[in-house]
Amino acid sequence: MTINRWLRRGLSVALLTALGTVSWLQAQETQRSTAASIRLLSVRDAISPATSDYIVRGIEEAAASNAPLVIIELDTPGGLDSSMRDIIQAILGADVPVVTYVSPAGARAASAGTYILYASHVAAMAEATNTGAATPVAIGGSSPIGGTPADNETEDDSTIASDEGSDEPAPADSAPEPGSASERKAVNDAVAYIRSLAEQRNRNADWAERAVRSGASISAAAALENNVIDIVAVDLPDLLRQLDGWQVSVNGRSYTLATQGLAIERIEPDWRTQFLAVISNPTVAYMLMLLGIYGLLFEGYNPGAIVPGVVGSIALLLALFAFQVLPVDYAGLALILLGIILMIAEFLVPSFGALGIGGIAAFVFGSVILIDTDVPGFGVSRTLIGSIATIAAGLLLGLIWLAMKSRARPVVSGAEQLAQSLGEALEDFDGEGAVWAHGERWRAVSSAPVHKGQKVRILRIEGLVLHVEPA
Repeated sequence: MTINRWLRRGLSVALLTALGTVSWLQAQETQRSTAASIRLLSVRDAISPATSDYIVRGIEEAAASNAPLVIIELDTPGGLDSSMRDIIQAILGADVPVVTYVSPAGARAASAGTYILYASHVAAMAEATNTGAATPVAIGGSSPIGGTPADNETEDDSTIASDEGSDEPAPADSAPEPGSASERKAVNDAVAYIRSLAEQRNRNADWAERAVRSGASISAAAALENNVIDIVAVDLPDLLRQLDGWQVSVNGRSYTLATQGLAIERIEPDWRTQFLAVISNPTVAYMLMLLGIYGLLFEGYNPGAIVPGVVGSIALLLALFAFQVLPVDYAGLALILLGIILMIAEFLVPSFGALGIGGIAAFVFGSVILIDTDVPGFGVSRTLIGSIATIAAGLLLGLIWLAMKSRARPVVSGAEQLAQSLGEALEDFDGEGAVWAHGERWRAVSSAPVHKGQKVRILRIEGLVLHVEPA
C-alpha cells in the first residue's frame, strides 16, 4: 500500500511538472511570437496631442518588448509643432528602428508629416502619394506660398523666397529676406530643424529647405530620385520585402533589418488615446468650457441645485486639461469670460443693452482667437461661434423687447396704480370723508362736495390719504 501511494504521488508530481513545463513553453513561444512581430501604427489625421501620445507610447512599448521594427503608416495634412516634436524626439531616441510609410495611394505627408518622414530611420512612400508643403504660416489666416502649417508656435504668413528650380540653398550674403524679424526667425528655425534631420539621415537637405522656404511638394517617384526618401513600395508586403536586409543606424548601433516572414501586429489607439483625441478637439474643449462656466454660474444663483455645480466642475476641469495640451491664446480665454460676465450682468443691471452688446462682442472676439493656430482641424468652428453668439443676441433682444413692452403697460400694483383710478364715496362730505377704492376703505380729501354712492376719481395719494374729485 505504501509503495502504491508513493507511486501515485510520484506520477501526480511528474504529470503536474510536465503540464507546467508545457504551459511555460507555450507562454514563452507566445511571448517570442509577439516580440518578433512588427508593430504597425496608423495616423490618418492631423498631428495632435492624441497622435503624439499614441505614437510615443507605441514606440516605447515596441522597444520594451524587443520588437524588431515599428512602421508608422502616415496620411496627414500637418499638425501642431509641439506634438510633431514629441514624435520626432521619440523616433530619434528609439531603441528600435522606425519606418515611416506614407500610405495608401493618394495619401500625403504634408507640413509636419514631412518632418516626421525625414526623422525616421527609413522613409518610404506608396505610389501616387506626396510630401512637402512645410512652409510655416501665420496665425490669423494670411495666405502662404506653401501648404498647411507645420506648427503653431512658429506659424507665419510670410515665406522667404527661394529658387524652386535649384537644389542650392540661398546664399548667406544674399539680399535681406522679406518679412518681419519674427517671421524670418520662424522660417529660419524651421529650416535649421529640418536640415538637421536631413543631415542625420543622409537625405536631401536642400530640397527640405525649399519645402520650408517656398512650400515645395514632391511626388513619391521624384522623392526617391532626389534622395528625399529611401523606398517606394506598392503596399506593406512589398515594403517588408524591400526592407529585408536593410542597414540602419539606431542610436549609434548598426542594425540589419530582417523582415522576411515576420507577422505584422497593428496597434490600435486605446481608450486613453481616444479620450484624449475627443477632449483635445478645440470645438469639444470650447463647449466643455462653456458648459463648465454656465454650470457653476447656475449653481451660484441656485445654491443647493448640486447637479449643475458637479457637471460644471467636471466639464471645466476637462476643458482646462484640453487647453493645457492645445495652443490656447489666454487673451481669447479672458475675453470669453468677460463676455459671459457682461451678458449675465445685462440681465441684472439696467444698462439698456450696453453690457449685453459689449459682452457678445467680447465673446465672439475671444472665441475667434482662442486657439492660437491655423492648423487644419485645430480651430473652433466659426459656425458654432456664430450660433452661440446669435442665441445670446436673441436672448438680449428679447430682454430689451420685454422691457420696452412693460414700460408701455399700465401700472397694476402699488400707489402708482391708484392714480387716475375710480372709487366710490361711502358718505356725504365736503372736504374730508371716506371712500371705497380697490377693495379698501380710504380717508379722502376733495375740493368739491361729494355725495354718498357717487363715483370719485383719485388724483394722487399722499401717505394714507387720497386726493379725489367727483368723477
